[in-house]
Amino acid sequence: MDKVRVDQWLWSVRIFKSRTLATTMCKSGKVSVGKVNVKPSYKLRVGDLVNVHKNGYNFQFLVLKLLKKRVGAPIAVTAYRDQTPAEELSKYEDWFVGKSRSEFREPGSGRPTKKDRRELDQFKGEYYFDE
Repeated sequence: MDKVRVDQWLWSVRIFKSRTLATTMCKSGKVSVGKVNVKPSYKLRVGDLVNVHKNGYNFQFLVLKLLKKRVGAPIAVTAYRDQTPAEELSKYEDWFVGKSRSEFREPGSGRPTKKDRRELDQFKGEYYFDE
């Protein structure tokens, strides 16, 4: 096996939850190999650098192994090397940590009221809002 469809590979290494989602992202221009946006049927090879624009962040993966079928997470991480720039990862981690810490609510406290939501938004400021 020397070539695999890019949408199939992205799904099999668990970058996307479904193959349909991977296909949609390819069609909408969110996936590129090198500097060129690719269609879902693009044949991926070992050594290709795959760029994925997901949730406002740009991730880069170097293809080490080609997989056609979805595998478990421990095996999936051996199929690629994450080459995302450090500043992009720190931006993602800041968003993720900020979300988890500031949006924690006690179990059973229910949905926030409009007043609670306004206070939370004012407390967080514009830094933590999704774009």
